[in-house]
Amino acid sequence: DAGTGYVHSISGTSANIHDLDEASKLIREDDNVVYGDSGYIGIQNRDEIQNDEHLSKVDFRIAKRPSSRKTTAKYRGINWEKQIEHQKSSVRCKIEHVFLIVKRYFGYCKVSYRGITKNMNRFYVLFASANLVMCLRAGRTKEFCMV
Repeated sequence: DAGTGYVHSISGTSANIHDLDEASKLIREDDNVVYGDSGYIGIQNRDEIQNDEHLSKVDFRIAKRPSSRKTTAKYRGINWEKQIEHQKSSVRCKIEHVFLIVKRYFGYCKVSYRGITKNMNRFYVLFASANLVMCLRAGRTKEFCMV
């Protein structure tokens, strides 16, 4: 959630499943805008997005690949395309911060395969703990964080 910086849902699959296949399952009913990196280009054209009434109305703001930017280095004006991409990245970095907490504070740097169920149980605990750390850092009380 870009507004709070908390993780509200996670999904884990085997390595041969692409992120795009799981993305539609992670979008909540109250989500109107979805940000993603360049790996999610074309998500709005997928069948599960177009056939769903809510998902078809979601505004997908996907970052462009650096190689697809058209402005040259010789251009001296304001590079609006770069500014737009920077704004997209600034929203996405709030969520990426949770991964930093999971990796540095809780020491989860490398997945050891123990089965998807065991890995998912570990992820639920790690991300719930990361949400709690972020909640306490923001100065909220423990009672408010648990609601």
